[in-house]
Amino acid sequence: MLSMKGQVIEHLLKGDFICRTTDEDGWRFLKNPANREQLDDYLSTLNRKVATVGSGADSDVFFCGYCQLGEEQRKVISQQFRDICNGLTPLVAWLVLVQETGAQDAPLTEGSALRLNELQSIVEDTPAFREQLMRISHYRLFGSTSANVDGQIKQVFKRLCELGYLIRPNPDKQIYLGTGKLDYLYEVIRFIDETEGLALEERADIASQGSLL
Repeated sequence: MLSMKGQVIEHLLKGDFICRTTDEDGWRFLKNPANREQLDDYLSTLNRKVATVGSGADSDVFFCGYCQLGEEQRKVISQQFRDICNGLTPLVAWLVLVQETGAQDAPLTEGSALRLNELQSIVEDTPAFREQLMRISHYRLFGSTSANVDGQIKQVFKRLCELGYLIRPNPDKQIYLGTGKLDYLYEVIRFIDETEGLALEERADIASQGSLL
């Protein structure tokens, strides 16, 4: 059986994002500077290091980054960046919809609870929200082919879990929690928005109201 150090290393090298919501034991292990130093010593032999997003007692999200960037590393990072960028518009449109429905008072972040049934009820009662959900769910990222709200929203939640943005702690309940990957996504959005001036939130609002490209 792997030690905690071994488990954390394995998760980091798989590309997982370790936060309090997804892996509290691993997160606590990484919150210890001495443990992070040990991991960095080991990972450095693979040109890797422990990277983080967020700050504060409970908000850090840990993932594996590169120590130095060569041609091969740049190719990997570029592909990861393209993958995220390709999903930005549907992801941002979804996050905007969640806030507009009032299902979440603040932006959905790591540890935020989202109740599928409550969100579904609000969407079903509001024609504009039904239209937004239909358009969002039919993006390639989510891939819904359903014509009804129930099928569309369940497919969106399913894909968000597969992509690592949400987890469903209890399979018997329709309660989902945001993961630290959302916080990482916000950092990517801020970076792109600041450097490229893309106005992503404004574009998501437009996309949720008009035809999708």
